[in-house]
Amino acid sequence: MARKEYDKLIIDDGVYETRLTRKYRKRKPWEKQDPGKVLAVIPGTIVTLRVKKGQRVRRGESLLVLEAMKMKNEIFAPIDGRVKELHVTEGQVVPRLHVLAELEP
Repeated sequence: MARKEYDKLIIDDGVYETRLTRKYRKRKPWEKQDPGKVLAVIPGTIVTLRVKKGQRVRRGESLLVLEAMKMKNEIFAPIDGRVKELHVTEGQVVPRLHVLAELEP
């Protein structure tokens, strides 16, 4: 029988023991997302590019349209800045978390 490992958690001065799985222990550590990188939140097809490399954009401005499951999703600029790089073309199929564009302040 495998030995069970327990970790102690302290929450609001309460001490709790919990078992953590091997999968949990080997998980990829959380990294802060770069606000200048625009990622695909779902897999889909790039229908329309609304910006070009070098163009200045304002926060909330539409960058492109991503179609997924017959729905068109507008992808907006998360920050004010300039389009540093576009990593997609119209008609391209992209997976989830693919970098669509990079913006620089």
